[in-house]
Amino acid sequence: MELETSVYRPNIAVYDSPEGVEVRGRYDQVFAKILTRPALEFVADLQREFRGHVRYAMECRREAKRRYNSGGVPAFDPSTKFIRDGDWVCASVPPAVADRRVEITGPVERKMIINALNSGAKVFMADFEDALSPSWENLMRGHVNLKDAVDGSITFHDKSRNRIYKLNDQTAKLFVRPRGWHLPEAHILIDGEPAIGCLVDFGLYFFHNYAKFRQTQGSGFGPFFYLPKMEHSREAKIWNSVFERAEKMAGIERGSIRATVLIETLPAVFQMNEILYELRDHSVGLNCGRWDYIFSYVKTFQSHPDRLLPDRVLVGMGQHFMRSYSDLLIRTCHKRGVHAMGGMAAQIPIRDDPKANEIALDLVRKDKLREVRAGHDGTWAAHPGLIPICMEAFTGHMGKTPNQIKSMKREDASAITEEDLLQIPRGVRTLEGLRLNTRVGIQYLAAWLTGAGSVPLYNLMEDAATAEISRVQNWQWIRYGVELDGDGLGVRVSKELFGRVVEEEMERIEKEVGKDKFKKGMYKEASKMFTKQCTASELDDFLTLAVYNHIVAHYPINVSRL
Repeated sequence: MELETSVYRPNIAVYDSPEGVEVRGRYDQVFAKILTRPALEFVADLQREFRGHVRYAMECRREAKRRYNSGGVPAFDPSTKFIRDGDWVCASVPPAVADRRVEITGPVERKMIINALNSGAKVFMADFEDALSPSWENLMRGHVNLKDAVDGSITFHDKSRNRIYKLNDQTAKLFVRPRGWHLPEAHILIDGEPAIGCLVDFGLYFFHNYAKFRQTQGSGFGPFFYLPKMEHSREAKIWNSVFERAEKMAGIERGSIRATVLIETLPAVFQMNEILYELRDHSVGLNCGRWDYIFSYVKTFQSHPDRLLPDRVLVGMGQHFMRSYSDLLIRTCHKRGVHAMGGMAAQIPIRDDPKANEIALDLVRKDKLREVRAGHDGTWAAHPGLIPICMEAFTGHMGKTPNQIKSMKREDASAITEEDLLQIPRGVRTLEGLRLNTRVGIQYLAAWLTGAGSVPLYNLMEDAATAEISRVQNWQWIRYGVELDGDGLGVRVSKELFGRVVEEEMERIEKEVGKDKFKKGMYKEASKMFTKQCTASELDDFLTLAVYNHIVAHYPINVSRL
């Protein structure tokens, strides 16, 4: 069905919330079909059962951070060696998702969902996390859109093109990525405190869609998820318990829900076996979340001046620590019988420059050939235009075989050491690198503040992960006054130099986007926030967490209910 028009009557209509639950987001008749009393009760039950476990896991993250800031480094845990050395395997991969050779990702926007499901990819990962600015409108419309997608009724009327979008007969399999454990949902209060964002995302989607999904997409399994930002297997254990709780509520078989975990933090690469072990009844693999992984490398070693990164464009899969991470992930997943998914191709087709477009597409082709030859079972694309190239690379190597779980064991990767995973990346640092970080960071944050979490910039699709690299690298370079050794000038980064760069890049942004868009956008606000974060004495853990309150919009509750 077409998405209905929003309706809001101040202080008259309120959501039918169970006791202890207070919805402070704008009332909307369409949203009310998602925020039903039984659905909110389910979310509240999850929060009440698991909030203590989540608090403990977040405190453990803070303790690990204190350890790294005091000179420590991540390592394999001696106490779980028996798990790493054991012969256990995860539950068999469901037939519905045995073939995942190309996956496309994007936010839970209505037109995006239709195009992605129709794209020819094997999987579409609908994103409540890095590709979405978590405003109340975006989140709730996302749930409406996904419900319509699962029941097959989703349509979108593009009035500017006078075109109606609807689903094809054959569509990609739907995975959903909720937010990470650290992010709150400030528009929903449970027992007086903000809800845990990922439990809202998971709970509302699961409650409304599990039955239809299992019937139409999962062939008796599902729903399917991607799980982000974990640092330790204790966080995977919480997710496993959440899944079991949801399966019990729904009266479906244990192991119905399946999830792929993104290995996108440096500590998590040392916990891959343990993460799979905790989720062994619910796992369908691990994914190389490589942009966030680079961000995490800087964040983990923020107090280690001997571990400074070169320009971000030089930190690719050719770096030893990145290649080691990818190879070990493949080895670990295939030993445990699940998918080892590759990383994101963030390029966007360059329609007005065929020569530049061919260069960009050739980079994608080489990257995907590297992944499939290394043993990955599938890869990610940010744009539908990249799917044929990715598909060609994987099918050309794999043929009709759905994956490489049994054929590419990568026994050689068992020799990868802690030193391999921690090796300092090589390369130069330049003023242009500082400028690009600043330009991308400010523009992404400006878009995020106005509701867009996935932004095309300079022929790449930028999301929160790439913006985080820009932020933390700037912070690191300013903090340690690094020499820009790639320019031959011997200039050192300082707050003063950075201040001049921000001014000059703001002028460039204004020229690139035009005065009218610059004036209407939130570029000045974004510049102040980004500058503050890059020059802070202590590094904020997450860019979006630090600025989240700027997009929270509370609405008053009907006084008659008080």
